[in-house]
Amino acid sequence: MNTLKKYSFLILALSVFVSCKKDKDPVANNINLHFNNTFKDKTIVLGDAASSTATVNASANGQVHHFSELKYVISNIRLIKADGTAIPYNINNLDEGATVINQAKAQSLDYVLGNIPVGEYKQIKFGLGVKADLNTLNEAKFPKFYAAAGANDTKMMWEWGAGYRFTKIEGFYDTDNKTLSIHTGSTVEGTNGDEATYTQGVDAYRDITLSLPKLAVVGKNAPKITIKADFDKLLSGKTNTIALGDDNAVPSVHTAVNMVKYVDNLGGNGTSDLSGMFSIASVEN
Repeated sequence: MNTLKKYSFLILALSVFVSCKKDKDPVANNINLHFNNTFKDKTIVLGDAASSTATVNASANGQVHHFSELKYVISNIRLIKADGTAIPYNINNLDEGATVINQAKAQSLDYVLGNIPVGEYKQIKFGLGVKADLNTLNEAKFPKFYAAAGANDTKMMWEWGAGYRFTKIEGFYDTDNKTLSIHTGSTVEGTNGDEATYTQGVDAYRDITLSLPKLAVVGKNAPKITIKADFDKLLSGKTNTIALGDDNAVPSVHTAVNMVKYVDNLGGNGTSDLSGMFSIASVEN
Protein backbone atom coordinates (compact mmCIF):
# COMPACT_ATOMS: atom_id res chain seq x y z
CA MET A 1 0.00 0.00 0.00
CA ASN A 2 2.83 2.39 0.88
CA THR A 3 4.48 1.64 -2.48
CA LEU A 4 1.22 2.40 -4.28
CA LYS A 5 0.89 5.69 -2.41
CA LYS A 6 4.47 6.61 -3.36
CA TYR A 7 3.81 5.93 -7.06
CA SER A 8 0.55 7.88 -6.93
CA PHE A 9 2.31 10.84 -5.33
CA LEU A 10 5.10 10.69 -7.94
CA ILE A 11 2.63 10.66 -10.82
CA LEU A 12 0.74 13.57 -9.28
CA ALA A 13 3.96 15.55 -8.81
CA LEU A 14 5.03 14.90 -12.40
CA SER A 15 1.62 15.99 -13.66
CA VAL A 16 1.84 19.24 -11.70
CA PHE A 17 5.38 19.83 -12.99
CA VAL A 18 4.35 19.28 -16.62
CA SER A 19 1.30 21.49 -16.17
CA CYS A 20 3.39 24.30 -14.63
CA LYS A 21 5.97 23.99 -17.40
CA LYS A 22 3.26 24.32 -20.03
CA ASP A 23 1.86 27.35 -18.24
CA LYS A 24 5.28 29.01 -18.29
CA ASP A 25 5.95 28.39 -21.98
CA PRO A 26 4.55 31.43 -23.81
CA VAL A 27 2.87 31.26 -27.19
CA ALA A 28 3.64 34.91 -27.90
CA ASN A 29 5.72 37.83 -26.67
CA ASN A 30 6.74 41.33 -27.67
CA ILE A 31 9.38 42.67 -30.04
CA ASN A 32 10.76 46.14 -29.30
CA LEU A 33 11.80 48.19 -32.32
CA HIS A 34 14.25 50.96 -31.44
CA PHE A 35 14.98 53.63 -34.06
CA ASN A 36 18.36 55.39 -33.98
CA ASN A 37 18.41 58.41 -36.29
CA THR A 38 21.95 59.33 -37.32
CA PHE A 39 24.20 61.30 -39.62
CA LYS A 40 26.47 58.42 -40.61
CA ASP A 41 27.43 57.00 -37.18
CA LYS A 42 26.49 60.00 -35.01
CA THR A 43 23.07 60.07 -33.36
CA ILE A 44 21.30 63.25 -34.45
CA VAL A 45 20.95 66.14 -32.01
CA LEU A 46 18.42 68.73 -33.17
CA GLY A 47 19.02 72.47 -32.94
CA ASP A 48 17.99 75.89 -34.17
CA ALA A 49 20.02 78.08 -36.52
CA ALA A 50 22.28 79.35 -33.75
CA SER A 51 22.76 75.96 -32.06
CA SER A 52 26.29 74.98 -31.04
CA THR A 53 25.24 71.44 -30.04
CA ALA A 54 23.24 70.26 -33.07
CA THR A 55 24.79 67.42 -35.07
CA VAL A 56 26.19 68.85 -38.32
CA ASN A 57 26.52 66.71 -41.44
CA ALA A 58 28.50 67.31 -44.62
CA SER A 59 27.00 65.84 -47.79
CA ALA A 60 28.97 64.30 -50.64
CA ASN A 61 29.27 67.69 -52.35
CA GLY A 62 30.47 69.38 -49.16
CA GLN A 63 27.25 71.15 -48.14
CA VAL A 64 26.84 71.31 -44.37
CA HIS A 65 23.41 71.04 -42.78
CA HIS A 66 21.67 70.23 -39.52
CA PHE A 67 18.09 69.53 -38.48
CA SER A 68 15.71 71.33 -36.15
CA GLU A 69 12.85 68.88 -36.75
CA LEU A 70 12.88 65.26 -37.89
CA LYS A 71 9.81 63.01 -38.19
CA TYR A 72 8.68 60.06 -40.29
CA VAL A 73 5.87 57.50 -40.39
CA ILE A 74 6.40 53.74 -40.03
CA SER A 75 3.53 51.38 -40.93
CA ASN A 76 2.66 48.07 -42.64
CA ILE A 77 5.09 46.05 -40.48
CA ARG A 78 5.70 42.40 -41.34
CA LEU A 79 8.02 39.95 -39.59
CA ILE A 80 9.51 37.07 -41.57
CA LYS A 81 10.20 33.79 -39.76
CA ALA A 82 13.26 31.63 -40.43
CA ASP A 83 11.09 29.32 -42.56
CA GLY A 84 9.85 32.25 -44.67
CA THR A 85 6.42 32.59 -43.05
CA ALA A 86 5.27 36.21 -42.92
CA ILE A 87 3.63 37.52 -39.74
CA PRO A 88 1.76 40.76 -40.51
CA TYR A 89 1.37 43.25 -37.66
CA ASN A 90 -1.94 45.14 -37.83
CA ILE A 91 -1.11 46.09 -41.41
CA ASN A 92 -4.59 47.49 -42.11
CA ASN A 93 -5.00 49.33 -38.80
CA LEU A 94 -3.10 52.61 -38.45
CA ASP A 95 -4.17 52.93 -34.80
CA GLU A 96 -2.51 49.65 -33.84
CA GLY A 97 0.15 49.19 -36.52
CA ALA A 98 1.59 52.59 -37.41
CA THR A 99 3.60 55.21 -35.57
CA VAL A 100 5.28 58.59 -35.99
CA ILE A 101 9.00 58.54 -35.19
CA ASN A 102 9.89 61.98 -33.80
CA GLN A 103 13.51 62.75 -32.93
CA ALA A 104 12.33 65.40 -30.46
CA LYS A 105 10.37 62.78 -28.45
CA ALA A 106 12.57 60.06 -26.99
CA GLN A 107 9.58 57.84 -26.21
CA SER A 108 8.60 57.74 -29.88
CA LEU A 109 11.90 56.10 -30.84
CA ASP A 110 10.74 52.81 -29.31
CA TYR A 111 7.78 50.99 -30.82
CA VAL A 112 6.58 47.77 -29.19
CA LEU A 113 5.07 45.05 -31.34
CA GLY A 114 2.76 43.09 -29.06
CA ASN A 115 1.60 39.46 -29.13
CA ILE A 116 4.15 38.24 -31.70
CA PRO A 117 4.03 34.42 -32.09
CA VAL A 118 6.90 32.48 -30.54
CA GLY A 119 9.57 31.64 -33.11
CA GLU A 120 12.75 32.69 -34.83
CA TYR A 121 12.66 35.69 -37.15
CA LYS A 122 15.16 36.48 -39.89
CA GLN A 123 13.80 39.61 -41.53
CA ILE A 124 11.60 42.64 -41.01
CA LYS A 125 9.63 44.59 -43.60
CA PHE A 126 7.85 47.88 -43.07
CA GLY A 127 6.56 50.89 -44.92
CA LEU A 128 8.09 54.36 -44.87
CA GLY A 129 4.82 56.26 -45.05
CA VAL A 130 1.27 54.96 -45.48
CA LYS A 131 0.23 52.63 -48.28
CA ALA A 132 -2.22 54.04 -50.80
CA ASP A 133 -5.40 52.29 -49.62
CA LEU A 134 -5.02 53.76 -46.09
CA ASN A 135 -3.61 57.16 -47.02
CA THR A 136 -6.72 59.22 -46.38
CA LEU A 137 -7.32 61.49 -43.40
CA ASN A 138 -10.01 59.34 -41.79
CA GLU A 139 -10.49 60.48 -38.19
CA ALA A 140 -13.46 58.20 -37.59
CA LYS A 141 -11.67 55.04 -38.70
CA PHE A 142 -8.27 55.63 -37.07
CA PRO A 143 -8.76 58.28 -34.36
CA LYS A 144 -5.53 57.53 -32.45
CA PHE A 145 -3.23 57.80 -35.46
CA TYR A 146 -5.16 60.76 -36.84
CA ALA A 147 -4.71 62.61 -33.54
CA ALA A 148 -1.01 61.74 -33.30
CA ALA A 149 -0.29 62.77 -36.89
CA GLY A 150 -2.27 65.99 -36.61
CA ALA A 151 -0.99 67.17 -33.22
CA ASN A 152 0.50 70.68 -33.11
CA ASP A 153 3.99 69.35 -32.43
CA THR A 154 3.69 66.70 -35.16
CA LYS A 155 1.75 68.06 -38.15
CA MET A 156 2.17 64.99 -40.34
CA MET A 157 -0.77 65.93 -42.55
CA TRP A 158 -0.81 67.94 -45.75
CA GLU A 159 -2.65 71.24 -45.33
CA TRP A 160 -3.75 71.14 -48.95
CA GLY A 161 -4.36 67.43 -49.54
CA ALA A 162 -6.22 64.41 -48.29
CA GLY A 163 -3.24 62.30 -47.16
CA TYR A 164 -0.49 62.12 -44.57
CA ARG A 165 3.04 63.48 -44.72
CA PHE A 166 5.49 60.58 -44.65
CA THR A 167 8.63 62.50 -43.68
CA LYS A 168 8.98 66.02 -42.30
CA ILE A 169 12.45 67.55 -42.09
CA GLU A 170 13.23 71.11 -41.08
CA GLY A 171 16.66 72.63 -40.56
CA PHE A 172 19.41 74.77 -41.97
CA TYR A 173 22.14 74.42 -44.56
CA ASP A 174 25.35 76.08 -45.70
CA THR A 175 27.46 78.26 -43.42
CA ASP A 176 24.89 81.08 -43.54
CA ASN A 177 22.12 78.78 -42.24
CA LYS A 178 19.62 79.03 -45.08
CA THR A 179 16.28 77.38 -44.31
CA LEU A 180 15.99 73.69 -45.16
CA SER A 181 12.45 72.28 -45.32
CA ILE A 182 11.76 68.91 -46.92
CA HIS A 183 8.37 67.20 -46.68
CA THR A 184 7.46 64.03 -48.54
CA GLY A 185 4.24 62.10 -48.98
CA SER A 186 1.97 60.65 -51.62
CA THR A 187 -0.35 63.11 -53.28
CA VAL A 188 -4.04 62.21 -53.25
CA GLU A 189 -6.61 64.07 -55.30
CA GLY A 190 -10.38 64.01 -54.92
CA THR A 191 -13.61 66.02 -55.04
CA ASN A 192 -15.07 67.70 -51.94
CA GLY A 193 -13.59 65.16 -49.54
CA ASP A 194 -15.37 62.26 -51.26
CA GLU A 195 -13.14 59.17 -50.81
CA ALA A 196 -14.82 57.49 -53.77
CA THR A 197 -13.22 60.10 -56.04
CA TYR A 198 -9.67 59.86 -54.64
CA THR A 199 -6.93 59.03 -57.10
CA GLN A 200 -3.21 58.44 -56.55
CA GLY A 201 -0.86 61.17 -57.70
CA VAL A 202 2.81 60.85 -56.78
CA ASP A 203 3.44 57.60 -54.90
CA ALA A 204 5.91 58.40 -52.10
CA TYR A 205 5.28 55.21 -50.09
CA ARG A 206 8.28 52.88 -49.93
CA ASP A 207 8.44 49.28 -48.73
CA ILE A 208 11.59 48.57 -46.71
CA THR A 209 13.16 45.10 -46.43
CA LEU A 210 15.88 44.45 -43.83
CA SER A 211 17.59 41.14 -43.09
CA LEU A 212 18.63 40.61 -39.47
CA PRO A 213 22.31 39.89 -38.73
CA LYS A 214 21.13 37.12 -36.41
CA LEU A 215 17.77 35.54 -35.68
CA ALA A 216 15.44 37.42 -33.35
CA VAL A 217 14.08 34.75 -31.00
CA VAL A 218 10.62 35.37 -29.57
CA GLY A 219 9.96 33.17 -26.56
CA LYS A 220 10.35 33.73 -22.85
CA ASN A 221 12.37 36.82 -23.72
CA ALA A 222 11.24 39.75 -25.86
CA PRO A 223 13.95 40.68 -28.39
CA LYS A 224 15.01 44.23 -29.18
CA ILE A 225 15.82 45.18 -32.77
CA THR A 226 17.68 48.46 -33.26
CA ILE A 227 17.03 50.02 -36.66
CA LYS A 228 19.45 52.68 -37.82
CA ALA A 229 18.10 55.46 -40.05
CA ASP A 230 21.09 57.25 -41.57
CA PHE A 231 19.99 60.69 -42.77
CA ASP A 232 23.32 61.20 -44.49
CA LYS A 233 21.45 59.38 -47.27
CA LEU A 234 19.04 62.32 -47.60
CA LEU A 235 21.47 64.08 -49.92
CA SER A 236 24.06 61.36 -50.54
CA GLY A 237 21.82 58.36 -51.23
CA LYS A 238 22.32 55.20 -53.25
CA THR A 239 20.07 56.60 -55.98
CA ASN A 240 20.63 60.37 -56.06
CA THR A 241 23.19 62.95 -55.01
CA ILE A 242 21.34 66.18 -54.27
CA ALA A 243 22.65 69.74 -53.97
CA LEU A 244 20.45 71.92 -51.77
CA GLY A 245 19.13 75.11 -53.34
CA ASP A 246 15.92 77.02 -53.98
CA ASP A 247 14.50 74.25 -56.16
CA ASN A 248 15.31 71.45 -53.73
CA ALA A 249 14.98 72.66 -50.16
CA VAL A 250 11.77 74.68 -49.84
CA PRO A 251 8.35 72.94 -50.10
CA SER A 252 6.66 75.96 -51.66
CA VAL A 253 8.70 75.44 -54.81
CA HIS A 254 8.86 71.68 -54.62
CA THR A 255 8.10 69.74 -57.75
CA ALA A 256 7.02 66.11 -57.69
CA VAL A 257 10.23 65.16 -59.48
CA ASN A 258 12.40 66.80 -56.81
CA MET A 259 10.39 65.24 -53.98
CA VAL A 260 10.79 61.74 -55.43
CA LYS A 261 14.57 62.19 -55.45
CA TYR A 262 14.48 62.55 -51.67
CA VAL A 263 11.99 59.70 -51.32
CA ASP A 264 14.23 57.35 -53.31
CA ASN A 265 17.21 58.25 -51.13
CA LEU A 266 15.35 57.82 -47.82
CA GLY A 267 13.19 54.80 -48.67
CA GLY A 268 14.89 53.21 -51.66
CA ASN A 269 13.70 53.26 -55.24
CA GLY A 270 11.60 50.12 -54.88
CA THR A 271 13.64 48.05 -57.34
CA SER A 272 17.43 47.98 -56.94
CA ASP A 273 17.31 49.55 -53.46
CA LEU A 274 14.84 48.16 -50.91
CA SER A 275 16.43 49.57 -47.76
CA GLY A 276 17.15 53.26 -48.43
CA MET A 277 18.58 54.90 -45.32
CA PHE A 278 17.64 51.98 -43.03
CA SER A 279 19.80 49.15 -41.70
CA ILE A 280 19.80 46.80 -38.71
CA ALA A 281 22.26 47.96 -36.06
CA SER A 282 21.72 45.11 -33.61
CA VAL A 283 19.46 42.30 -32.41
CA GLU A 284 19.30 41.59 -28.68
CA ASN A 285 17.53 38.43 -27.58
